[in-house]
Parts: sequence; C-alpha cells; structure tokens
Amino acid sequence: MVVAVDKQRCRVRHGTVKEPARILVVGGGYVGMYTALRLQRKLKSELRRGVVEITLVTPDPYMTYQPFLPEAAAGSLSPRHVVVPLRRILPHCRVVVGEVTAVDHAARTAAFTTLATDGEGAAPARLPYDELVLAPGSVARVLPVPGLAEHAIGFRTVEEAIGLRNHVIEQMDIASATRDPAIRNAALTFVFVGGGYAGVEALGELEDMARYTARHYHNVQPDDMKWILVEATDRILPEVGPGLARYTVSELRRRNIDVRLGTRLESCLHRVATLSDGSRFPTRTIVWTAGVRPHPLLAATDLPLTEGGRLRCTPELTVEGTPHAWAAGDAAAVPDVTAPEPGRHTAPNAQHAVRQARLLGDNIARSLRGEPLRPYAHRQTGSVASLGFHQGVARIRGRTLKGYPAWFIHRAYHLSRVPTLNRKTRVLAEWTLSGLFQREIVSLGSLEHPRAEFELAAGGKPSHNPGKPTGNDSKE
Repeated sequence: MVVAVDKQRCRVRHGTVKEPARILVVGGGYVGMYTALRLQRKLKSELRRGVVEITLVTPDPYMTYQPFLPEAAAGSLSPRHVVVPLRRILPHCRVVVGEVTAVDHAARTAAFTTLATDGEGAAPARLPYDELVLAPGSVARVLPVPGLAEHAIGFRTVEEAIGLRNHVIEQMDIASATRDPAIRNAALTFVFVGGGYAGVEALGELEDMARYTARHYHNVQPDDMKWILVEATDRILPEVGPGLARYTVSELRRRNIDVRLGTRLESCLHRVATLSDGSRFPTRTIVWTAGVRPHPLLAATDLPLTEGGRLRCTPELTVEGTPHAWAAGDAAAVPDVTAPEPGRHTAPNAQHAVRQARLLGDNIARSLRGEPLRPYAHRQTGSVASLGFHQGVARIRGRTLKGYPAWFIHRAYHLSRVPTLNRKTRVLAEWTLSGLFQREIVSLGSLEHPRAEFELAAGGKPSHNPGKPTGNDSKE
C-alpha cells in the first residue's frame, strides 16, 4: 500500500521513495522523549522503509523522571533508576547529544553544538528539517538576589539531587567534627526557597533522611538541625488546594521545620540568608526551587511567543500561524479547552506534558498522512505530593487524602507513569528492599571530582581539595 507522506513536499509518490520527511525533536525531557516514542510507534512502517527520519537533539543522553528526584536525594532510589536512557527506548530514532542554540524556521534549519564542537570556537552546525517539535522545557527562574549565583543549588537534575544529598551529609560530618559553635550552627542550617512541589518534596525527603542519619552521629541530634522553608506567597502547594496546603504547613511545623510564608530571600552574601522579615541565618546550604521560566532557546527562534516567553500554540499543539512547527509542555502555551472561561492555558506540569506528547506524536503522524488533527483536551484529575517516608498529601477527583494513604498513592501513581517496564520493575524492587533494610547514609561527594586523588599522588596541586566539602562549600 502506498502511503502519501506530506503531499506538499512529495516525499512518496506512486511508490517511488524520494528524500525522507525529516522530523526534528528538540529536547529529551517528557515531551521530547514521549513524542519521539509515539512517532516511533505510529510511523513504524514509514521508518522501516526510509520514508521518515526522526532526529532528537538533547543535552543529555537520558530523560530524567523529575518526580523521583526527592527520593533519589534521600537515598530511597538509586540515581540510575531516576533516568531513562534515550538510545535504548528510541532505537529507530537518531539521538544527538548536543544543544540547539537557534532555530530559523523560515529556512527550516536549526543551529546546534555537540560535545565535539562545544568550546572549540567552531560555528554551530546546521541541521535541516521538515517538521519541528520544540520541547526544550524550562529552566530555573533565578532572581537577582545578591550571592544567589555563588552559593545556592537548584533541584531540577539528578546531578543536583545527588550533589545535594552528598552536601547535606557532609554538613553533618562538619558539625560533628568541629568545636566552633558558629561553624556547627551554619553547617546544620538548611534553607529551601520556594514552596511548590520541588521545594516541599525535596525538603520533606531530605529532612527525613537527615533525621535518620543523625542516629549514627554521637554528637548530632535531629533537634540540632534547622530546616527553613521560605515562600514569597501566603501558601504552599497551590496545586493541592487550600485545606491540604494548611495541613502540609502544620505537618512540616510539627517536625520542627520553620515555614515562613509571605517571606522572600533578600540576600545570601557571605553565606548568610537574609529574609524580608529581617531574619538572618548563617548557612552553608541554600536550595533554590522558586519557580521556572521558559527555556532561553525560544527567544532565539522566529516563532511567535506569548508575553511570558512561551510559544503560542493551538489546541492541536501546532505553533500558531506557523506550518510544520509543533510544541507542548513547559515551552508551549496550549489553550485549555476544558476551562470554564476562555483564554486560559494548561498548567506547565508533568501530567499535561506526558498527555500532550502522546497527542503530539499522533497529530504529526496524522499530518504526514493527510488526516485531520485532534485537539488536546484533558482535565487534571488530581495532585499528589510526598512529605517524606510514609507522609504525603493528595487530592484525587475532589477527594483529599493525608499521611500514609496519600504517600502510597503518590508512589503508585508515579510508578505507573515512569517509562518502560524495565524502570518500573527496578524502582519497585528498590522500594521493596528499602522497606526491608536500613537506609544508606554514605556520602560520595568525591565522585564529583574523580581526578583529585590522582592529581595529588602525581605531585601536582589537585583541582579540588579532597578534604574540602563539595557542593556549595566549593565556592568561596
């Protein structure tokens, strides 16, 4: 059977295969990976016959399942089980580890750099395409807070999550080894900025981990540690509703976590967190999770953007007024057709990103075959959040759950959503083993500087002092 793929460019006519339709997917996160996976399944016969080519350009050769980052930081999950290798699950796609720096959609080309060209002064290479999927995601929304760039750490990648785990344990080692009360106090003070999912879950899991770890120190008690959550608005976790947000604040405060609502971080110069309420906390740990912003790549394209910097999209996930350009997820302002009032867009969260990616793959396949597109319509069914081991909150179809039931649903939901049976099995096995054996409390900060020991043995000056704590403490 002859398939007419993209009639405008006449890729296939009367059974004669010409130049294949080139689909470029920018980004290897939720949208990029799931879209490529969907296209790989929907266009199986076309890929086999060389009618279609799919290229995915991503800075990392894996997709990070971000809801598992707090558990990876707490040691409940191995870091390798939080990521999904793209080449393994996308065998029929060309995966390029690199970064797209600009897009000229009028010319159907994207400029990109790779590990082989980055840093050598070479001009970015050009990658031609016929269909473009822009899914670079988002980056941390960093405010001009004095000292923030020098001393804070984010919580969006597996490297940051594991680095933060190592750092917290190292601070406990410092506090245990010093006799200076000022150094001890700063080492045991942990400030988290941002009361969304990332901040609350990271704080809950790490505080729970540190509380357990303190059992193995003869002179560090859980009450010696100060955990502070700073949120600029008057509530945390806006996705779960006011009732559960108040419960979460009460639960965190019951664990002696200092929750400060309506408060901003004004400065962190000289390793002192200065808050807008006048409080000052000497600290060696500042975790920044105060929101995200669209990826800077979007500004380097000739595609239409909203005032907030996201791509203007249609319900069918095409870029508004721009043929052969598609987008979804954090980078896209997709109209919410299920909203009671017009003009609203879908929230930039994982639940929408995964579902949009599947429809996006379907619509691209339909477009190539000349079939009508379908709009994205999904009403969010609920939200779940973990507050540490056996603690959580959930709102499912209007019903609220707290404590262990919510924590269990949180795990069950994300287990069902993590890609591939291989990862599901490994995560479930690790959860089962963590329930039978004690939690690991080892800090492997030296992994961040693997040549330091050899440099010292070779008689040179190590680029990193093995005896000096890693993470935030590597910056003076």
